Amino acid sequence: MGEGERFQLGMVGALTLSVVSSVSIVICNKALISSLGFHFATTLTSWHLLVTFSSLHMALKMKLFEHKPFDQKAVMGFGILNGISIGLLNLSLGFNSVGFYQMTKLAIIPCTVLLETLFLGKRFSRSIQLSLVILLLGVGIATVTDLQLNALGSVLSLLAIVTTCVAQIMTNTIQKNFKVSSTQLLYQSCPYQAGTLLISGPFLDGFLTDQNVFAFKYTTQVLAFIILSCLISISVNFSTFLVIGKTSPVTYQVLGHLKTCLVLAFGYVLLHDPFSWRNILGIFIALIGMVLYSYFCTRESQSTTTEVSAQPFQQVEGESAPLLNAENGKGGLIEAVVPKAPVWNSSKDLDA
Repeated sequence: MGEGERFQLGMVGALTLSVVSSVSIVICNKALISSLGFHFATTLTSWHLLVTFSSLHMALKMKLFEHKPFDQKAVMGFGILNGISIGLLNLSLGFNSVGFYQMTKLAIIPCTVLLETLFLGKRFSRSIQLSLVILLLGVGIATVTDLQLNALGSVLSLLAIVTTCVAQIMTNTIQKNFKVSSTQLLYQSCPYQAGTLLISGPFLDGFLTDQNVFAFKYTTQVLAFIILSCLISISVNFSTFLVIGKTSPVTYQVLGHLKTCLVLAFGYVLLHDPFSWRNILGIFIALIGMVLYSYFCTRESQSTTTEVSAQPFQQVEGESAPLLNAENGKGGLIEAVVPKAPVWNSSKDLDA
């Protein structure tokens, strides 16, 4: 098996890990929040990050990866920004309707495209743009219901979109600029993310739910689901950094919407959630957009590779890797956490 084939096989494995772990944690957290009444989403996320850091520290002691220190200011700023973006997404959900929150998540892709175009000089072809429009249209049909606007909720949503986009772009650029792996970046940024959410989580959750996380009655069943959620989060966080680092924030968001469609389907099959022809139509359109995105990215990647081969001394910058394509050694995989915006109400979507 050649190097390219092994690399693409690894990408397929990472894609599978990302999808399976994210869908699993959504189902687990839905049971924890909806059935068991544990509505402290931000605090739960801080525990996820603590467990992730502890597992990575054990892996470091076992010499499973190498610690590579780099610019601590960049790591600290990145970690705190990630924590803030999670808190803002939760606040956005708390102050907006479910439909408007779903629109907030849909807006992350066009905002990311805009930021990468303006500040990083990336180019997105009309074919890529068209496939993204079809994808967002499908997800919008499947998930967006009511749209109730208010001034505070709109401001929080705007801040959540910007901070999430910047954090995901930084996830990609830091790994490339400082030549660090996804594991090394996750290990060094986890303490700052966890610290930000550990400090703000109890206050934020208390403000949104009128409940105290420390006064909650922790039964054996609740503890079991919390532990399971934390264990699954290790794979979620690892695969998130891996996918963004090897592909792009836009591709990661495409994968996130694929998982949204899978969560809707699994929710109908396993949890007997309401499901309508509108959901089916939306998922079908979204899948068409995902297939087109993968196809156009693959075609443009092959074209770029051909140009590089023909002009070995000329650097050519192409589009980010598609869902299942390896881009000349840079990766071909697309993640949630996360937009990752855990919620605390059974009637609302829970995103890993």
